[in-house]
Formats: sequence, structure tokens, C-alpha cells
Amino acid sequence: MAAMATVPSYTPSLWVRMCHALPRLDLTMTMRDNLFIPDSWEYQQTLLVLSSLSAIALVLSLLVIISFLIHYCCCRRGDRSEGSEEEEEDEEGSTGHGYGGKKGRGICCVTWVSVAAVTLCCVAIGVGFYGNSEANDGIYQLTSSLLTANYTLASIDLLVSDTISGLQLSIAGPLTTMEELFTGSKPYLVSTRNCRRLSENVVSLLTSLTMARSSDGGAWNSSNNRGDPPIAALTPVPPSMAPTVAPVGGVMPSPFSPGWAANTLMVNEDYRWLSYVLLLLLDLLVCLFILLGLAKQARWLLILMTVLAWLALFLSWGSLGLETATVVSVSDFCTDPNSFVLNSTHFNSGTSSDVLDYYLTCSRRMNSPFQQLLTQSQRALSSIHTHLSSLDRNALPQVPKAEKSLREVQQILNATEGNFHQLVALLHCRGLNKDYIDSLKGLCSDGMEGLLYLSLYSFLSALAFTAILCSLPGAWRSFPSDSEEYEDSDSESEDPFTSHQYSPSMLTGYGGSQTHPNSAHSRNLYSR
Repeated sequence: MAAMATVPSYTPSLWVRMCHALPRLDLTMTMRDNLFIPDSWEYQQTLLVLSSLSAIALVLSLLVIISFLIHYCCCRRGDRSEGSEEEEEDEEGSTGHGYGGKKGRGICCVTWVSVAAVTLCCVAIGVGFYGNSEANDGIYQLTSSLLTANYTLASIDLLVSDTISGLQLSIAGPLTTMEELFTGSKPYLVSTRNCRRLSENVVSLLTSLTMARSSDGGAWNSSNNRGDPPIAALTPVPPSMAPTVAPVGGVMPSPFSPGWAANTLMVNEDYRWLSYVLLLLLDLLVCLFILLGLAKQARWLLILMTVLAWLALFLSWGSLGLETATVVSVSDFCTDPNSFVLNSTHFNSGTSSDVLDYYLTCSRRMNSPFQQLLTQSQRALSSIHTHLSSLDRNALPQVPKAEKSLREVQQILNATEGNFHQLVALLHCRGLNKDYIDSLKGLCSDGMEGLLYLSLYSFLSALAFTAILCSLPGAWRSFPSDSEEYEDSDSESEDPFTSHQYSPSMLTGYGGSQTHPNSAHSRNLYSR
């Protein structure tokens, strides 16, 4: 935390500090520190232990679901015996449609539990979509900052290369010609040789700067004479289109290349984003079809959705384990990123810690590690300019043939000074430090927030699918079978043979006009 106090415009968020403060245990249940050391096996063990918590939660979910299934299977016989005893009471309490009594209340309870679980799953899906978008925004900001830094480094390298090549061209061409022309005039020859010597000094200084930058990290290798393969493209292009060359085998290059990192992150982020979208759509379809199956009382649809709910349950707990490990590791890095960068061999391979610290902190109290080199180069260019001005005033009237060569050297010098001023501005820590801070904000702010929302989604969806798998067997068991529906339709239909018979109530309704069977009218009817 002490190192982070020197980084302007960035402080670890509350969520980063809380996740960083989580206790760490290795596989032997021994407490470990929470320093971000991803290459350490002890640190990897702590992440495995934290991820295994989701596996334990999965086992508990399975036990709960199995206990409910056993309850439904074992109690079905008892329900049948009780149902035969309460059948008459249910029929008296019902109106001929639906269910009544305890059976109706049980069906209603199971159905509403399923609906509540599906509602919770839909809420989790909404949280997941928001978290996936936030994580994508954070990674996009991170990759954009890395590409901008890669563009800055490539621009520096191009300026240095152009300056060196221009000075070497002037040494090999017009300065050599001027020496030949000024052979008979010693003062002019001395001035010309001084220009050559100063140009060679500037070339040597800038070459050493390029050699140093090739180990600073980035796309800086054009003047490296060691024969190492280039890490990234050197020609500056817009940051969003800066090309990168990935190392063979996908292994992180040493020194670190921001272009390679941005390219790798973009590819992996595309796969991550698409995977979460597919998972969210799977959960959404399962929830919608479960509601449709409950509304239509379709057993086959609920059975199919139960199988998919099992798959979604395993995916939810599995994603929660990955998200837990990722959240904890990101929080460890974001708590003190400077310490990791300064101590990592991928960043400081052959690089002075002063150079890294200068760009990471960009403190006003720190001097640029390139200040002395740039000052010497600037003085050398000023001296060359002075010698050329003296030759222009004094030598050209005597040796007019040297004018063309002198003008060429002056033109090269002007272009070199313009490149040098741009180089001084780009080597200042402001630009690269801003990219560094923006990348930290993208990863540790939006990216961290998105990962936390995704973890919440995985947890809520796992709970929802656990409840769904516990309630769906009871829901489809309570649906009326085909035989029951046929019996209900038969009971509701009228009997054509009994519909025209008089009921006792109808006979009693005609009590006043009822005749005795021994009457004459009745005998006439019977005779007919």
C-alpha cells in the first residue's frame, strides 16, 4: 500500500481491499500471505482452495436435491393411500373443476415455489448481463490503454531510427564531401570534422537509448543488434489498429510487450464474453420454458427442462469457482500493482528499476533517467548547428562548391532537431503513466465490478436452479394424467338414458295433480 500512495489518480476500491483481505489457505490448510505472485505454487494453491468452495456448494446442492427426490419417491405410496381416504372429502369440497382440499393446496404451493425460483433465476440473468457488459468495458479500456502505450513506444522507436539514419546519412554523404572540399583550409576542415564527431556521438547516444528501451518493455527493437526477433511492429499506426506479433507458443515474451498483451486480451475477452452470453441465454430459455410447461401442464416439456436445469446448475457452480479465483487474484494485483511490475522478471528483464519506477509513479520529485543522455544529445546538436552556421558565413564565400553539401547537412540537422523535440516529449513520463493509470482503472474498477456481478449471478442462478430441481418433480407429479382427464370428462357428460327420467324431486313437484294408479285415467293410459 505504501507504493500505491505514490501513484496519482488511482487508489484501490473498497471491493478490491475487501477481496484482498480474504484469508488464504493452501492445500495443507496452512495460512499464506496474499501477495500477488502468480508463478508461485503456494499462491496457486490458495486460489484452488477458494475455487473448491464452489465445489463444496455444488455437493450440498446435490444432497438437497437428492433428499427432495427421495422424499417425493418414498412418500408417493403414502400419498396414494391418504388420497383414497380423502377422495370423498375432496369431491364434496370441489365444484367439479380443479382440485380441492389438501391436494389443491399442495399443488398450489409447489407451483408457486417453482415460479418464485424461476423469478430469482431471471433476476440473476439480468445481473449477469450487466456484469458481463461491465467486465467487457473494463477489458476494453485496458486493451485500449495498452495499445496506446504500444503506439507511443513504437513512435519513440521510429523517431530514434529516423534520427540515427539521418545522421548516419549526413556522415557518409555531405560531411565526407565537405571534408574533401575543405582539405586545403584547415580551420574549415576542423569544423567539418567536429560536426562529424558530434554526429557520431549523437548516434552513439541514441543507439544506447534504443538498446535500453529494447529492455524497457514494448515494441522497441529496431536498432537492437543482438539478432533478437522483433516483438511488435515498429511503424506507428492508430492505437486501435496497432499490429502485434504474438510470440511462438503463446508464451509471454520477455521483456513484456504491451502490444502482445493487448492482442492476447482481446482474443480471450471475445471468447469469454461469448461464453457468458451463451450461458445466460441457456438460463433464460430454461426459465421461460419452465414457466410455459407449468402453464400448459406439459410433463414432457418440464422433464426436458429438468435435464437442462441440471446442466445449468453444474455450469453455474463451475463458473462461480472460476470467478472467485479471478476476483481474488485481480484484487491482489490491484492492491499494489507497482510492486508486482517492479519485481516481475517479465517487466524488469535487463531494465533499471529507476526507469520502471519513473514511468509507474511519474513523480515530480524524480528526474528522468534519460535526462543526461538527452541533454548531451541536445548540446551536441547545438554545437553542430553552431559549426554549420560558422561554415555558412565564412567558408561558402571561399569554397562555393561546398554550398550544396552544407545545405544538405543543415536540412538533415533541422529534421533531426524536430524529431529530437518530439522524442523528448514522448520520453516524458506523462503519456505512458496516463496509459498505465487508465489500464489500472479499466481492470481494477470496471473489470473488478463486472467480475463481482458475474459472481453474484452465478451464485443466484445456482440457488435458483437448486430450488427448481427440488420443486419440478412435485409439480409434474401433481398434473392430472390422461386417464384422470378422461374420467373427469366422462363424469361431466350427461347420460342419454337417464336424462329423460323423472327424478324424485320432479315427481314430488307434481304432487297436487298426481293420480292414483287405480283411477280410470290411469287404467286408460296403461291399456293404451
